[in-house]
Amino acid sequence: MTEIEPVYGAGTLLLIAAVAVALLLFLIIRVKLHAFVSLVLVSLLTAVAAGIPIADVPDALLTGFSGTLGSVALLVGFGVMVGRLLETTGGAQVLADTLIARFGEKRAPLALGIAALIFGLPIFFDAGLVVFLPIIFTVARRFGGGILRYGLPTAGAFAVMHAVVPPHPGPVAAADLMGGNIGLTLLLGVPLAILAWFLGVYYVARYLGTRYVIDVPDAVFGRMNGGRDDAADGGSGATGGSTTTATQAPPRFSTVLLILLLPLVLISLNTVVSTLVTAGAVAEDAAWANTLTLIGQTPIALLITVLVALAALAPGRFTMGRANGILDDALGPICSIILITGAGGMFGGVLRASGIGSALTESLSDLGLPLLLQAFVIATVLRVAQGSATVALTTTAGLISAQVAAEGLSDIKITLLVFAVAAGATVLSHVNDSGFWLVSRFFGMDVKTTLKTWTVLETTLGLAVFLLAALLWLVTG
Repeated sequence: MTEIEPVYGAGTLLLIAAVAVALLLFLIIRVKLHAFVSLVLVSLLTAVAAGIPIADVPDALLTGFSGTLGSVALLVGFGVMVGRLLETTGGAQVLADTLIARFGEKRAPLALGIAALIFGLPIFFDAGLVVFLPIIFTVARRFGGGILRYGLPTAGAFAVMHAVVPPHPGPVAAADLMGGNIGLTLLLGVPLAILAWFLGVYYVARYLGTRYVIDVPDAVFGRMNGGRDDAADGGSGATGGSTTTATQAPPRFSTVLLILLLPLVLISLNTVVSTLVTAGAVAEDAAWANTLTLIGQTPIALLITVLVALAALAPGRFTMGRANGILDDALGPICSIILITGAGGMFGGVLRASGIGSALTESLSDLGLPLLLQAFVIATVLRVAQGSATVALTTTAGLISAQVAAEGLSDIKITLLVFAVAAGATVLSHVNDSGFWLVSRFFGMDVKTTLKTWTVLETTLGLAVFLLAALLWLVTG
């Protein structure tokens, strides 16, 4: 559904959004109403209160819900299939053992974070996190200390790469709207993202992981004993939440690494080919280019990875019938995660459809702040108001593009503006952000704990990105 003309002024719409968030938190935290039911109910009430025509309310609800499910359900589904196969065969344990042997137990969170920074270059936040879940869970179960000690550095690494570094859509769109150089954004973005991760994620996650010790959840991959599942080989698949495993030797490290690298390579091919087509170096109708673009789409790349994982891991360990049972075990527990994430997208979609973004944009356009700070503040307000980081990023970039053009800024200055906008679009992830719910459900946290951990981590990450951009702005004159 397209955004409607705002019925109320920016102040009223902002008040409606604030009341909606407060009501949602009250229903989930105090009333203990299920998050999915609460999100749908508050989305409905918000749509009516914001003045969306009654006849258009169902469309507003379903657009946000289906749009989020379209991007999340396939990624999560195929991702947990790969993760379940790696865990069941002992592949996740092999990778964890190798990482720990190289980095040591004390530096396990650092090792996972660095690996996520590398994998996060071409892979979107949600896809990367899902693929890494079995490794996070395995390491956490082996060494203890709670899931957040290992999960937060990893999730934060994927988040910073997704927010700051091309070819992710947010920074690419922002650079394009402001007339920036995407190549320069990539070259500066990688070191800035790594440094921001150390300052705003790694050290903060060490503190949060110690303060909030959350047991490793059993919902997604089940309980393990000594790094391996308890069930014996045989049968067509577990039911009622039990688990299955293979009795043969675990796969080699090289096999596990190949499976994890495969989506990285396929998605990278898509990125490279798409860039060459955009630059005119490759014809748009080239069959080979279209083929690589297709197989490099994230859902297709993960589907191919599932098939390769089956071909590499099943022989000598389990039959295809048994494999179906393993995949069923993977899909069952994530239904709640997918539905709650979709409902979070519904809530954010209603806030966007109500016109709150346009109303806030108009009221914030004449703040009289320095351009870099103005970009950060506008993106922050839009992020908090409607949830979507990408919408906040692209809307802000479009808003200040005229000022950027009028001031005749250098490519470096425009790139730093992209980082400032990305920083504002990262901070204060909360209940209207589908990513908030993804992290909350996967790490087994309630809403209050997620606000105290993930919201804080996203905020320190965004602030670190902005401060680094501001420092570079001063240095470059």
